[in-house]
Order: sequence, then C-alpha cells, then structure tokens
Amino acid sequence: MSALNEKKTCSERMENFRRFVWNPETKLFMGRTLINWVWISLYYLAFYVVMSGLFALSIYSSMRTVNPYEPDYQDQLKSPGVTLRPDVDGDRGLQIYYNVSDNKTWGGLVTTLRTFLTAYTPAAQRPNINCTSNTYFIQDTFDGPNKTKLSCKFTSDMLQNCSGITDPTFGFPEGKPCFIIKMNRIIKFLPGNGTAPRVDCTYVGDEAWQLEVDYYPVNGTFNLHYFPYYGKKSQPSYSNPLVAVKFLNITRNVELRIVCKIIGAGITFDNVHDPYEGKVEFKLKIED
Repeated sequence: MSALNEKKTCSERMENFRRFVWNPETKLFMGRTLINWVWISLYYLAFYVVMSGLFALSIYSSMRTVNPYEPDYQDQLKSPGVTLRPDVDGDRGLQIYYNVSDNKTWGGLVTTLRTFLTAYTPAAQRPNINCTSNTYFIQDTFDGPNKTKLSCKFTSDMLQNCSGITDPTFGFPEGKPCFIIKMNRIIKFLPGNGTAPRVDCTYVGDEAWQLEVDYYPVNGTFNLHYFPYYGKKSQPSYSNPLVAVKFLNITRNVELRIVCKIIGAGITFDNVHDPYEGKVEFKLKIED
C-alpha cells in the first residue's frame, strides 16, 4: 500500500515514459511489437480506403440523379414574388419619401434606378435575340451558344418615358416619379394562360380617389415571349422583363399607400402569409 502511495520523482516519470515509448529489453514500441503496428496500420488504411470509396460512390450516385438544368424539387411558391425599384425599407415596409425641391432626398433613388437599368443597356443585352411573337417561347432544344437556350432581349428604351434616356431624373423632381416592377423567376412558369399578364397599380384607401398612371411598355404587360424561364444554366443571359409605372397625380405632402398587382391567370396576390406574392405594396410621400 505504501508502494502505491509513494510519489515518483520527475526523472522517474520521464524514465518510465521513455521506456513506454521504446523498451530496449522487450523491443516494444509503445507497448506493441513492430509486426503489431504494421497489421494495425494496414487495417486502418484499408478501413478508411473502403469508407472513402463508399462515400465517393454515394456522392457520385447522387450527382448522377441531379438534373444540372432544373432542380428535382422546387419549394418555391407557384405564384411569383414581385419587387420594386427603387426600394427603400422603412420601419413599416417599403417607404419612399422625398422632397421635390431637395435633390439630396431623391438623388439616391435616381441613382438606384440608373444602376438597376445598366443590365438592360443594348450592350448588356447583346447576347440575347430580338423576339417579336406574342406567344410563349417554348424551347425543346439547346440552340444557343455552349449548349444553352436562347433568351429574348429587353432593353431599357422599351420603358420609354421611364427609361432614363429622355428624362435622366425619372420624373422625381416634377413629382411624377417612375417606379419599376419586376416579377421574380420561376422555372418553367407560364403566366397568363396565353394572355400576357399586366401590372395594375391602385391607391389603397379612399376608393373615390383614382390613381393616374402611365405604364411602359404599353398597357403594362409582360410579353409572353419572355416565358418560360429555363434556369440560370440553360439561360445564362436571361433578363427579367420589366414594367415601369409613372404616377401623374400624386397629392403632395400626404402619405399614400399604393399597391401594384400582377393581373394574370396563375398569379395570386391574396396570400396573407407573403405580402410580396403577386403584388408589391409601398408608401409614397412627395413633399414640396
């Protein structure tokens, strides 16, 4: 008992450890002979080679079942979301407030629109083709470069008075601002059931007060030849079609609630759980 309780010196501990690592009398390395270590090493080597092979085989098998052009499962909403440009998030959702006499309040909004439309310049749209039909652009083959599908051009000049070409300020200093509506992409989605979906903006509140709006392109429609969308790998140069709205009779110094809905078959805008499905609602206040 006293031998067990006897404390060893540091040198004795180091000597015991050294003999554990290599015992010259028994020729054991860390308690095992050389042949034992060889067999253990071969066992673990074989074990991890097999495990790595099984893992690689499972990944390979999974990748072989994945369609590189279209996800096997889509958990997106069957109706597209809608976004607004320029967009300014406030404490209560989208809020656009500015003063027509102070360009510092609307200069950033104009810059946002200019930046957004750089993807729709003729140079940026050069890889795409001119489409003239008013029907869905169904593509069963990959006729584009590098085994891709073709995409239709959408250039900013199609937005006419809201293109930023004739009016670089997009009507903000006149109190007749332009906003751009965009539908989010859904692979192989065919909106409208053969009829082009359109944007409809209304004032939320007093039904007797009518909102006067100009839409660009004409009638605020999304031409059907931009649909369906086949995915980023299939259509790397695809650009969402846009609709611009220009508000002409906004009452000054009053906060207005405006909702812009996409009207078309297969598009819903009454989902209480997603306020941006099929529509976008925002507050607008123009001061003078």
